[in-house]
Amino acid sequence: MSAGTSGPDLSLSFGKGPARGTSAPASPAKSRESLLQRVQSLTGAARDQGASIIGAAVSSATRPAFNKDRCLTLLVLDDQNTDWSKYFRGKRLHGDYDIRVEQAEFREISLTASAETGTVVTMAVIRGGTKVARSFKPDFVLVRQAPRDGSRDNRATLLGLKYGSVPSINSLSSLYQFQDKPWVFAHLLQLQKRLGRDIFPLIEQTFFPNPRELFSWQKFPCVLKAGHCHGGTATARLDNQTALQDSAGLLCGSGNSTDSQCYCTLEPYIDAKFDIHIQKIGGNYKAFMRKSISGHWKTNQGSAMLEQIAMTDRYKHWIDEISELFGGMEVCGLSVGVAKDGKEYILSAQDSTFPLMGDSQEEDRRHIADLVVGRMQNVCRPPGMSKTQSRTSISSRSGSAGGSPTEESVGGVLGSRPAPTGAPPPIPERTTPGVGSIGRHGSISSTSDIPDQPTEKAPTLSSASRRDSQTSQTSNVSGASATARGQRPQSQSSVVEDAEDTMKNLRKTFAGIFGDM
Repeated sequence: MSAGTSGPDLSLSFGKGPARGTSAPASPAKSRESLLQRVQSLTGAARDQGASIIGAAVSSATRPAFNKDRCLTLLVLDDQNTDWSKYFRGKRLHGDYDIRVEQAEFREISLTASAETGTVVTMAVIRGGTKVARSFKPDFVLVRQAPRDGSRDNRATLLGLKYGSVPSINSLSSLYQFQDKPWVFAHLLQLQKRLGRDIFPLIEQTFFPNPRELFSWQKFPCVLKAGHCHGGTATARLDNQTALQDSAGLLCGSGNSTDSQCYCTLEPYIDAKFDIHIQKIGGNYKAFMRKSISGHWKTNQGSAMLEQIAMTDRYKHWIDEISELFGGMEVCGLSVGVAKDGKEYILSAQDSTFPLMGDSQEEDRRHIADLVVGRMQNVCRPPGMSKTQSRTSISSRSGSAGGSPTEESVGGVLGSRPAPTGAPPPIPERTTPGVGSIGRHGSISSTSDIPDQPTEKAPTLSSASRRDSQTSQTSNVSGASATARGQRPQSQSSVVEDAEDTMKNLRKTFAGIFGDM
């Protein structure tokens, strides 16, 4: 066919415009441009699709995972590096009550406390790009952030929570007492005096109420710790008197030199080989060894090698003693320095705000969450639920779980019966038992199980047969013990008749032994 002969147009066109001809192929530049446009369009479509998927996931994650009508509110005071809400998803209290988690830092909340309405917490949240204040009443508090450190002091928040009687882990009383390190160290000194220096090797430390008293120090090298700080801040190593004078002058020249917060402590410098961190979360114990790699004298700063080590009986004894301080603490820690000669020195104790370490942090957070759920089940009652119903729910839950009953459930069984004579006094602030104290009342299941107090009774002889006086004395004492166990007392006439029968029996018995008199 010649070029000028017309024929049918066999090309396909899916758009407007002239049909594409084969005699004029596209240039390589245009091909690359179209390919680039195609890749860009595909990339944009994938980006849009991914954004839609992520947006749907975020919206589902931010959707409330609790029943607003049947829930109890947990306030978690911690930074935003840990999302505590995921550890309480699916947890239920009193059968069908969800746990509503409100997490914030100390600086993000404010509160008011009233004797009638309790504590109301207000926190700022971002909604639609606008900061909105929202208020709620916490039923329980988990404190994982230190209330006081350096320039910030949030002890007033602890006071407000305590004013509203909000239960917490650890107790608000213990948290408040940990806001001054010399106060905690003074209690460690009491432990050392009770246990002995060899059993509880506490480092030697000297307290100065203000920096002006530091100039009399003569032992070097030493470590200066000023005020209440964490993580090795406001801590300096001093090698001679000149360094001490410079540091003391610097502290005296600060604006807080006349304030009671500017106290100082000095302790001997230990050329540490490594340090050990011991932690206790409920009944879970762990110990970690931390060794500096960067060569810094502060083993908690710079690069360090962390390794979990075996929990010895010695370490367990130390942390158990620490956990009994200030009315008892469910979550606590202990820092120990190990010198190059292998000698151990207890440096400080921490409350529930100590940082978690190692690869087991996720496991430790779950242990803390389990502790919180258990405590909330014991001390938090939903609106409208009486105390008896709450104890019944706790008893049924402990019975179905197959474990030993808690102190709250045992209290519901015993009712208002007073504790046995000689029982230990209640621990302040502890509304539920700590580890090792559950079995204190667990073996007492009824009134008849209360151990009898030994009493001295006069010997009584039996009237059925003229046996020796020891047999009759045993029978009479057993009858008196049965009466002491709570049996119903007899009427006045029956008591008189029994007394007359007893006197007749005594006369007959003595007549049989010694003859008629």
